[in-house]
Amino acid sequence: MDALYDVVIVILSIVALWKGADLVVDSAVLLGRQFGMSDLIIGLTIVAFGTSAPEFAVTISAALNGQADISVGNVVGSNIFNLGFILGGVAAFRAIPVSKSLVQRDGTILIAITIVLFIFIYDLTLSRFEGVMLFSGLLVYLGYLLIKGEDIEEEKVVEKEATLLEWVTLIAGLELVVGGGHFLVESASSLARTAGISEWVIAVTIVAAGTSAPEMATSLMAILRGRYGISVGNLIGSDIFNLLGVLGVAGMLNPHMTVDSSALWSVGALIGMVCLVVYFLYTGLRLERWEGGVLIAIGVIRWILDFMWQS
Repeated sequence: MDALYDVVIVILSIVALWKGADLVVDSAVLLGRQFGMSDLIIGLTIVAFGTSAPEFAVTISAALNGQADISVGNVVGSNIFNLGFILGGVAAFRAIPVSKSLVQRDGTILIAITIVLFIFIYDLTLSRFEGVMLFSGLLVYLGYLLIKGEDIEEEKVVEKEATLLEWVTLIAGLELVVGGGHFLVESASSLARTAGISEWVIAVTIVAAGTSAPEMATSLMAILRGRYGISVGNLIGSDIFNLLGVLGVAGMLNPHMTVDSSALWSVGALIGMVCLVVYFLYTGLRLERWEGGVLIAIGVIRWILDFMWQS
């Protein structure tokens, strides 16, 4: 009965995360467009931060509760899920053109910080100093984006002026995200103990998929509306924010984060996935449908291996 209760709570938490992030994104995008941001910059910053709110809520809650495996595993698993299942799935649905700046600037940064994370947790710990270093990297990245900016696409228009309602919606969405994140961590941890599965495997699979749901919905909707910059920028930006911002804050809040040895395999797999995605984007500045299929296949294989090695 306790397990059934936990399953129900996990499902309700994911629904709250999805709806909360949806409200955050809708209101944040409208507010951001008042400042004349391009679709790519909106995707890399406002939308990426909004859809990463579930990862932030889950990871910070886990860090405060001393659950380092879920804290780090959720971020690593979410990033792999974003690039494999979501970016691959969206590309398999429709080929995605990308800008050169996204590949050369943001793709290179994502590769670099993923390698840095591997170096940081090679000793199976993430220290407070390393957390500060990661978060500082986020501030530098954001400062560069906001100062340099990006050309505004012609089709990007502001349909209406942002009002107080958008701010209210933003706050309500954040509350749903934070609440859903808290209960998702509690129930997922309980399920892991009941099923005899390590918290790391639960974090990089089930919890990661649940907290990545907003990225999936947002990227697919953006593709259907022809907003390619928002779709791809959302996923790349979310991965960057997860590594620098979410893990950075988690490391600062919990100075003694010790993770399972499986973390090295998962982060290594993430490095390989990131490099492959950037290579695919670099060739022809578009992600073809067959390349999307390859990313999905890699994501499926990675999930299978995680559970096999657990057993």
